[in-house]
Amino acid sequence: MRVTYLGHACLLIESDDTRVLIDPGTYSEGFESLRDLDAIAVTHLHPDHVDPERFPELARVNPGARLLIEPEAIQALAIGPANVFAAGAVTTVGGIRIEAVGGRHASNHDQVSPLGNVGLILTDSAKLRLFHPGDSYDETPGDIDVLGLPLSAPWCRMSETLDFLRAVKPKVAIPIHDGLLNEAGHGAYLMHVETFGPAETTARRLSVGATFDAEQ
Repeated sequence: MRVTYLGHACLLIESDDTRVLIDPGTYSEGFESLRDLDAIAVTHLHPDHVDPERFPELARVNPGARLLIEPEAIQALAIGPANVFAAGAVTTVGGIRIEAVGGRHASNHDQVSPLGNVGLILTDSAKLRLFHPGDSYDETPGDIDVLGLPLSAPWCRMSETLDFLRAVKPKVAIPIHDGLLNEAGHGAYLMHVETFGPAETTARRLSVGATFDAEQ
């Protein structure tokens, strides 16, 4: 399983000749040039997870891609036929099984209206498992090889980030949701992850466009 980081919350997952793109948002870059995608998945409707201006063109130039879209997000996107992908849904795209979990976005504040969100568990034929939680720490699936770890957001504190990481205990944690951090801030957050995260987890920061190959 190859994971490519495209900025903020956007990941490209490649395995078994299958290519799945997750959360092409406003703070992400490079996804516009992707072709021959097999699926495009969106965890929720916030623009940092799905850019409403660039998404329609991305879908147009990837006509063979299945669109797996969280229910509230699909209402906000001006796109053609798509698969509504709600919590509890499971599908297989090529050699990758995709499961949606959760259902609710983490709360920013009591006065902020609740929002939908799905976490995505991707499993390839080698049984390697990747988890992208979207904007929530509620779901903590087991046996995760690669975790997209949201590092900084209005909806989370570092203590919650660490508790989430300790609960999932992935083999590798790739920081995501870091588009609001400058270099100094990124280093400070990553230091906490490396110092206080579970001993069995390796934190692997990727620059935009860089890849990581997960193995058993």
